[in-house]
Amino acid sequence: MTPKRADAAVPPSLLLVDKPGGMTSHDVVARARRVLSVRRVGHAGTLDPMATGLLVLGVGSATRLLGHLAGSDKTYDATIRLGLRTVTDDREGEVTATASTAGVTEEAVRAALAAQVGALQQVPSSVSAVKVDGRRSYDRVRAGEEVELAPRSVTVHRIDVHRLSRPTADLLDVEVTVACSTGTYVRAIARDAGAALGVGGHLTALRRTSSGPFSTERARPVEEAAGALAEQGSGPGVLALADAARLVFPVRELTAAEAVAVGHGQRVPATGAPGLHAAIAPQGRLVALVEDAGQVAKVAVGFPPA
Repeated sequence: MTPKRADAAVPPSLLLVDKPGGMTSHDVVARARRVLSVRRVGHAGTLDPMATGLLVLGVGSATRLLGHLAGSDKTYDATIRLGLRTVTDDREGEVTATASTAGVTEEAVRAALAAQVGALQQVPSSVSAVKVDGRRSYDRVRAGEEVELAPRSVTVHRIDVHRLSRPTADLLDVEVTVACSTGTYVRAIARDAGAALGVGGHLTALRRTSSGPFSTERARPVEEAAGALAEQGSGPGVLALADAARLVFPVRELTAAEAVAVGHGQRVPATGAPGLHAAIAPQGRLVALVEDAGQVAKVAVGFPPA
């Protein structure tokens, strides 16, 4: 068994992973930990086991960025199957109702999906990771409980309909791209559009293609990305901490004196620009995320030297 290394032995980085179907997000994190032989690995935003696509991992002190990345907008490619309802609102759940879509027109489908665009009060799937009185909703459902989740505010920026096809005379598949805020359940969109059409609906495929500034174009299998970081400190699927921060936040270039002060948690003069900024030392190292507080900028998140 490979001995565990100190987290500092691996450069703090983000891994852009292309998750395969059948793995949980925790499985991906565990695999990265094994390849890197470190413990400090986390992820920004869960993907269901059925789903594929972009999963952003943080390694070492880069895990401190993950909470800020999780709130980014997301983009998904999905296939909605109309004519079947399932308990999970996706293909992995038991079918609970069927209805023929023979009379459903493309115009009606587009209208039902258009109604899912904008600011919504969306009820998550009952088989989800949402907690109810401290327990995951899916655990309660599996224990035989009836679970009704409260609606939550989400925003669907757009739904692009690419193709409609009929796998059988009674079913209708709709291939879409969904751009949405964090917390949006694409399978709830399938469920609600199907309900509006009177035939039911669920997801048969889901792939996350982007999260904030990151996309699957740069993502790699977890073994490849983690292996590149472990062996070379960089490579395909690997983003150095400072490079990642530059993509997510506006940058504040520090002087050498400011870098020392910020590194010790001290305040420096404000810039007048709102929001978090990536404070970068002259040598290119991410020192902290800073934010103005009146006449000074204070450290929100510090990143000690490796």
